[in-house]
Amino acid sequence: MLYLIGLGLWDEKDITLRGLEAVRNCDKAYLECYTCVLAGTTKEKLEETIGKKIIELDRKAVEEKAEFLTEAREKNIALLVAGDPLVATTHWDLLLRAREKNISYKVIHNASIYSAVAETGLQIYKFGRTATVVFWEDNYKPTSFFDVVRENKERGLHTLLLLDIRPEKLMTPNHAIETLMKISPAFKTEKLVVLSRAGSQEPSIAYGKADELLKRDFGDGPHVLIVTGNLHPMEKEALERLNIRENPKGLNNRSG
Repeated sequence: MLYLIGLGLWDEKDITLRGLEAVRNCDKAYLECYTCVLAGTTKEKLEETIGKKIIELDRKAVEEKAEFLTEAREKNIALLVAGDPLVATTHWDLLLRAREKNISYKVIHNASIYSAVAETGLQIYKFGRTATVVFWEDNYKPTSFFDVVRENKERGLHTLLLLDIRPEKLMTPNHAIETLMKISPAFKTEKLVVLSRAGSQEPSIAYGKADELLKRDFGDGPHVLIVTGNLHPMEKEALERLNIRENPKGLNNRSG
């Protein structure tokens, strides 16, 4: 049996009781750590919580080798995933492969950034397609995420932009904003919301124009960036109250 278990948003305490019971009863536990991260904990703390050694898997080990699927024929295998386990398409691919091989599986859901963004005051049903802002390289500078923003804006919808994750490196909102402004200089006037450290005891929310937020130090991540569409009066009120609480005049300026 393969157990696909969501770990929630922040640290080792976010795993559900159902998920904890399942992983403790499994023969082996693997951690998928490339689509999302639990920034508020370590593998050691997670191992202490579940009472079991955890084997970390990179992208190749999950998507190509997937040796744990073979193991799940004879043993109970847990694949731990930050957030909700079915947000990333990678994990649905695993379930389809499990079906093809007649391997039983169970999914144990948990909190996701897709619901946590409601903490900003923006309404979930007013979001359009999601996209990821990726790190540009010398020979790889995709702009498809900007097309998603433009399409959503035309429909009056908000855009949730996930920020790229690399080993030991999380994209900052500043880097993402700079990238979007390189694609379109006019983006500097867009109204944005930055949500940082969702699920922690001290999440941070900031709202303002792109060129204003570019000057801010958002601290440790992970972060997401939201490009606002047409705002409902209730959303406007929530963001206005946020601005009062945040006191924009006190924003940290990275240039000193």
